[in-house]
Amino acid sequence: MKLYSKPGACSTADHIALQWTGQPYEVELLDKDTLKGPEFLKINPAGAVPALVDGDFILLQNAAIMGYIADSFPQAGLAGDGSAQQRAEATRWLSFVNSDVHPAFSPLFGPAKFIADEGQFDAIRAAARKRLRGLFETADKQLADKPWLAGFRSFADPYFYITLRWAAAAKVDLVGLDNVAAFKTRMDADAGVQAVLKAEGLA
Repeated sequence: MKLYSKPGACSTADHIALQWTGQPYEVELLDKDTLKGPEFLKINPAGAVPALVDGDFILLQNAAIMGYIADSFPQAGLAGDGSAQQRAEATRWLSFVNSDVHPAFSPLFGPAKFIADEGQFDAIRAAARKRLRGLFETADKQLADKPWLAGFRSFADPYFYITLRWAAAAKVDLVGLDNVAAFKTRMDADAGVQAVLKAEGLA
């Protein structure tokens, strides 16, 4: 498998998942120029990461790639113990990050996509930070009595971890969310996570 990733983007979560499998893989790091370059546009005409290539198979979209990695390397347990219930629980929290948390950052990264009046950008950003705070509070409650979102280490955890890195950079208020803070500390200390951050120049 070959992953195309942009350092610090959501694709870094897929990189961590691949690292956690313990199996061989390749990764090619892209920047804003190579993302829109002709070679990568042949793989994803949208010029966005992540993209995963496995032989002749090209797969886009983070949640789909996470599921494919988990199903390709079931021994890694990224979707649980093989039961339908554990896979559903892992997918529930992957969906929470992919569909709720990640999109909630959009007004912070690009307020002009939502409103033309630059004078309203700060208000848009403030609303986004408030919404994100609520979502991280939901995660904090989920982590109150378990070390991982699904109760076991799953493909939801690397994605959530990357959004926590974004939250710190975007000055989202996470004060008092002790369970979330403990989760991030565990991820920071993980050997696989450290290897990926180093490989992507984020350490």
